Amino acid sequence: MLDPIRTLLATGKKNLASAGISQVDAELLLAHFLQLSRMDLHARNFDINPVELVRISKAFTDAIETRIEGRPTQYIIGEAPFRYLMLDVGEGVLIPRPETESLVELALTECEKRTGPLTIVDLGSGTGAIALSLASELAGKREVTIYAVESEPAAMIWLERNCAKLDLPVAIVHSSAQDALVGLEADIVIANPPYIPDGQVLPDDVQREPRSALFGGSADGMSIPREFIAAATRLLKPGGFFACEHHESQGDLFAGELRESYTEIALQNDLTDRPRFTTAYKTPSN
Repeated sequence: MLDPIRTLLATGKKNLASAGISQVDAELLLAHFLQLSRMDLHARNFDINPVELVRISKAFTDAIETRIEGRPTQYIIGEAPFRYLMLDVGEGVLIPRPETESLVELALTECEKRTGPLTIVDLGSGTGAIALSLASELAGKREVTIYAVESEPAAMIWLERNCAKLDLPVAIVHSSAQDALVGLEADIVIANPPYIPDGQVLPDDVQREPRSALFGGSADGMSIPREFIAAATRLLKPGGFFACEHHESQGDLFAGELRESYTEIALQNDLTDRPRFTTAYKTPSN
């Protein structure tokens, strides 16, 4: 007799595949309703009583239908993994992307080069993925002060929730990038601004995420990133490190914006080998 959980999973995968959606989403959804990790879903045998099986089957089937209608899997299950953390997510906040994990790695590498206490600012923090990952991975290793800056009230709900849930030393700042932390001098500024060029067509599930966290406010997508660059320039100490995520088409535009106030401007690739980040150092004072 076939394991009913395996049969349920196979059906869910088939339905998602027919809609052009990754079958991995079926695994994530079923693992959520079984309160297991995705890896445990494959490793375990299941002996579930009939009443519980009916409940799980209905919840899973409904979730598959909701996913096919376009709602992101992470919104359905209410969480998303990012590096070593599991973050709460939902409507109103950008879902953390695996590509952005490389931005954290760039910041950690820079931290290793520096001595003494560090001040780090995460502009456009959203769920807090970058700031909380840095706080978690630097804990016990460095004396560090980390600020998470977010302007959108809907995203602030998730930032505050994740900071409370993970109980990590991150200071939340509800402010635009332009107005945040006046007078502060930071060693490192990390930013993941909205940068998608206006007019670019997005997949259905991505369209469910807040436009304010996606689109850069102009045809080249650079209007809002320029505001973040100006904020970073204001906040950084001379010699401070700036790392920013951007669209794969924006590398030259970022370099042009940074040239006046920064040195060692470098374009960095993401996990898919696309040009996704620019790093630079604020020019030291003469």
